[in-house]
Amino acid sequence: MSASKGKHSGGKEWPGWVELQLIRRGITDKRVLRAMCDVDRGEFISPSSRHLTLADAPVPIGCGQTVSQPYVIALSLQALGLKGREKVLDVGTGSGYQAVLLSHLAAEVFTIEVHMSLYTSARLAVESRARAPVHTRHGDGSLGWPEQAPFDCIVAGCYASTPPAALLDQLASGGRMVIPVGQNRSQALMLYEKDQHGAISKKILERVVFVPLLGSQGVGPAPED
Repeated sequence: MSASKGKHSGGKEWPGWVELQLIRRGITDKRVLRAMCDVDRGEFISPSSRHLTLADAPVPIGCGQTVSQPYVIALSLQALGLKGREKVLDVGTGSGYQAVLLSHLAAEVFTIEVHMSLYTSARLAVESRARAPVHTRHGDGSLGWPEQAPFDCIVAGCYASTPPAALLDQLASGGRMVIPVGQNRSQALMLYEKDQHGAISKKILERVVFVPLLGSQGVGPAPED
């Protein structure tokens, strides 16, 4: 099953799953909605899980990781306020799905994955599907990508107990970062904004449950694979 594109029978602009899972929950950014339609989540999960492509839930991808629920991804992307000119850091490549979505919304994407096996498969998936340039790296995402900083936007697909200092440091003035913050089963999807003077403000977007950010500024050590 794949995500439908364009207008649909009966004059409906969006597929039914988009109306039900995203629009009714407050996703209004048409660029985000279009990207969610154009990028097929089913291409980033195993054939045995393809029946879950449009499921309103996360889907396991191995290494204890998941492709997040479509609504949560759309909420994160909408909060970034992308206009198409931005340089974005994606922490936790996973399957590569979010990185490809970002390539439809930003000018350039840098994405980091700590699990070697996921990095290897995601790199291939991203290279064949990205619209804007997407640069991939295997490494500690909690440390960001210092030599490419600053970033206009940063988004993480894994939770930290506090926002990593390295990521906040690499956020440009006027930039936005979305990251889940909290503990194992009690997290909030947070939006951090840095003003022109470097001051940080924060806002809770949604209560969520994500996998942990692994690395030196995460909630556990990076794997040795």
